[in-house]
Amino acid sequence: MERALTILAAFSPERPQMTLSEISRPTGLPVATAHRLTGTLTRWGALERDERGVYRIGLRLWEVAALAPRGVGLREAAMPFLEDLYEATHQNVQLAVLDGPDVVYLEKISGRSAVNVLTRVGGRWPAPATGVGLALLAHAETEVQERAIAGPLRRFTPRTITSGAELRRALAEVRRTGVAVSDGQVELVALSVAAAIHGPDDTAVAALSVVVPTGGLPAHAYVPAVRAAARGVSRALGAPSVRGAGRG
Repeated sequence: MERALTILAAFSPERPQMTLSEISRPTGLPVATAHRLTGTLTRWGALERDERGVYRIGLRLWEVAALAPRGVGLREAAMPFLEDLYEATHQNVQLAVLDGPDVVYLEKISGRSAVNVLTRVGGRWPAPATGVGLALLAHAETEVQERAIAGPLRRFTPRTITSGAELRRALAEVRRTGVAVSDGQVELVALSVAAAIHGPDDTAVAALSVVVPTGGLPAHAYVPAVRAAARGVSRALGAPSVRGAGRG
């Protein structure tokens, strides 16, 4: 089982499809072993193989992943509010959850005129560099916050938070204002405004964001819409702190 999972883990956005020999190299598996395991994974549907012998991830994994409690149920509750936020901004709108040191994106709505972003549904990104990640870390347990602050903090642009002290200040500011702003941390051309989504026990279970071009409207112009969307999803999930509040 562990070796089969190693094969699945070898696929990435940079390596979305591989031949058998290409699978063998990063996994360290002999070609014969890789052949046997890929055959099993293909029969189950975790992998698909084309007529050239090239493997890619199969749809069966998408079906299984959709059963994750932090996936489909959360996405269904959030979609009406994500759509409202998109209609209000016509920019990139995203939904993400915290998974270890990273955020994983569950949904993304983009328009043709929206700024290009590197994120994708199912993709990961280091939490401290993103608006959704800052929003989630600010409301995470102290142990989770301290691990993030201890680093290492990866640099993507000159504006990326790379010191623990700077991250600590940023998280305190998120708690003070209720929103997170990530300005040019991942790409200099993009600014993210995010807010946490709270679940039935009022803990932060996800975050949503709008990603807009830098040099356009200031971040505070998007804050009311982002806050309203996050409150709406939180209310749909039964968060006590927003129960009874109207949509909007």
